[in-house]
Amino acid sequence: MNKLKTIHFAFFVAISLLLFSCQKSILSDTIAPTDSNNLVATMLTSTSGFVTNENNLPVQGATVTAGAKTTITDKYGYFEINNAELVKNAAFVTVVKPGYFKGIKTWIANDAKPSFFRIKLLPKINVGTVNATTGGDVTLVGGMKIIFPAGGVKNAITNAAYAGTVSVLAQWLNPTATDLNSIMPGDLRGKDASGALKLLTTYGMAAVELVGSAGELLQIANGKKATLSMPIPTSILANAPATIPLWHFDENLALWKEEGTATKVGNTYVGDVAHFSFWNCDVPNNYVQFNCTVVNTAGLPVQNAVVKISMVSNPNNAASGCTNEAGYVNGAVPNNANLLLEVFGNYTCNTAAFSQTFNTTNTNITYGNVVINTTTNLATINGSVTNCSNAPVTNGYIILQNGYVFSRYNLSATGTYSINQIRCSAAANNINFVAEDITAAQQSNNVVYPIVSGVNNIPTIQACGISTSEYVNITVNSVAINYTFPTDSLYIWSQGTTAPVNYVRANRIPPSNTTTPSNFSFTNVGIAVGSVQNLNSFSTPTIPNNSTINTPIGVNITEYGAVGQYIAGNFSGVITGPPPTLTLYNITCNFRLRR
Repeated sequence: MNKLKTIHFAFFVAISLLLFSCQKSILSDTIAPTDSNNLVATMLTSTSGFVTNENNLPVQGATVTAGAKTTITDKYGYFEINNAELVKNAAFVTVVKPGYFKGIKTWIANDAKPSFFRIKLLPKINVGTVNATTGGDVTLVGGMKIIFPAGGVKNAITNAAYAGTVSVLAQWLNPTATDLNSIMPGDLRGKDASGALKLLTTYGMAAVELVGSAGELLQIANGKKATLSMPIPTSILANAPATIPLWHFDENLALWKEEGTATKVGNTYVGDVAHFSFWNCDVPNNYVQFNCTVVNTAGLPVQNAVVKISMVSNPNNAASGCTNEAGYVNGAVPNNANLLLEVFGNYTCNTAAFSQTFNTTNTNITYGNVVINTTTNLATINGSVTNCSNAPVTNGYIILQNGYVFSRYNLSATGTYSINQIRCSAAANNINFVAEDITAAQQSNNVVYPIVSGVNNIPTIQACGISTSEYVNITVNSVAINYTFPTDSLYIWSQGTTAPVNYVRANRIPPSNTTTPSNFSFTNVGIAVGSVQNLNSFSTPTIPNNSTINTPIGVNITEYGAVGQYIAGNFSGVITGPPPTLTLYNITCNFRLRR
C-alpha cells in the first residue's frame, strides 16, 4: 500500500484492541506550515524505544545516537536518551549494529513530549558479487535488480579505482509491508529539488552497500552510474505513475533528498543512480503537522495505542504511530485532504476502537483528546515492586512481554505502576512480567499473569534473586582495562554450526577515535558450567591484533544460562606479540554477559 509520512512513534505494545469512542474538537495551531522548512532551529528533547532484528528478537549492544548523546541497547533492545539537542523539524536517532544497515528514525520534536520508536534492523544480506572491471548485475529475491557498469566502482574512502570482486549487500523494502514504518529510515519526509520539505508516498525502497574483497567500503565511481530496478507490488501498480522522482536518504539530515527519476517499465521502476545508500521511489505532497492524545473516560493516558491516519479516497494510503506514556502521538499528514483517524490496540487488530473523519487545510492541527469510551476491551494494570529488603524500589522499571513484543514502564518513587492499554479482545491473555531494581542491580524471576479487561491488580513483585551485572575486566601486564554495562558497550554472539565460537566485544561509549575495542573469542562446543573452552583470539588497545596464543589458554565457564540469561567465566595466560620483538603479555580476564 502507499504510505503517508510516518506519524511520530510513541509507545507500542502488542497487547490488544478496543471498541468505540468520542473526540474533542479540532483546534488550529498558530504555527505556520512554512515553519516546517526550518531545519536550523533546535531544542532539547528526549527519545526512547526498542530495537529488534529481522526475527523480532531484541538487539542488545547496539549503539544509539541522538545529537551529541550516545547509549546502547540493553538486553531487551531498549534505549533511552534524554535532553538531546536536536533539530526541531527533523530530530533523529541512529542505531548502529555490525552486520545491519543503520536504523534511523526522524520526527518533529516537541520538547515536552518525548518520542518513542520501535526500530527493526535490516540485515546486510550478500545477494551476489560482480567483477568491478567488467561490471555485471545481481538480482534479489522479489525481483529487485542492480546493473553495474564496467570500471564503475571506487574505494569509498580513498576514491581510488577498484578492480576486484564487489560483494553487494542489499535489501528491497516492500512499500506494502505492515512493518515498513519500523524498518525504513527517516519518516517519509524529504527535500525536493527546490529544497522544500515534502511528505512522500512511497512505491518501493532499496538499501544497498558495496564491499570489497578486503572488507573495504566501495561506491560507484565518479562519472559512472548503476541501474536500479525495483518491483512495484500488484496492489499499487495501477496507481503507480509512469515516471516518479528518485530520492536518496541523507544520513546527515535524516531526510530523503530528490535526485533523478525512475521510469515505469512493466511492473518495475527503473532508474540510474550515481551512489548507493537507501533509495526510494516517491510522489511528493505538501503536508501539515498533526497531534492528538488518546485517553480513557477518566482522562488518563492510554499507552501503546496505535493511531492510524489514511486517505478516505484511498485507504491504502496510510501511516500509523503509537501513543507514548502520556497518550500523545504526532506527525505530518497531507494538507487540504479528507482523512480518516482510527485507533487500534496494536498493529494486528482489525477493528478500530475509535473512528472519525476530519479535514485538513493549510494549518497545523491539534486534534485534542481522543476518548476511548469503553471498558470492555480496556485493561488497567496496577502493581508494585519491592527490593530484596521488601522495601519499595525507588529506581527501577517493570518489563511487560506479550509474545515477542517488550514494553518498559518506569516505577514511581514509591515503587508502583499503573498502565492503561487497549486490548484486541475481551478474552484473557498471559503477559510476562519482569521487575528490575537499577540501584541494586537485581531483577525478579519472570512471572506470568493473565490480563483481562477492566482493572488488573498484580501481586507485589520482588526485584531480587537475579544479578543484572554485566562486565568485562581485563588486566594486561598488571594494567587494568574494565568495562561495565551500560556505561560501556558489551555484547556476545555465537557463530558457526559444526564448531561454533563465542565472540565477545567490549567498547567505550562513545567509542574512542584513538583506541580499539577489546575482543576475544572461545570455543562453544560442549559448553556448560564447569567446562573449559579454548581461547581462540584476544586483543585489547594495548596488544597488537596480530599477536598469537602459543601456549593454550583455557576459559573457565562459571555460569551458563539460556539465551537471555547470563554467561560468565575467567581465563589467564600469556599472549606473544608479533616479531621482531615477540613481546610477552601476561593477561587475565573475568567476564559476565547476557547471552
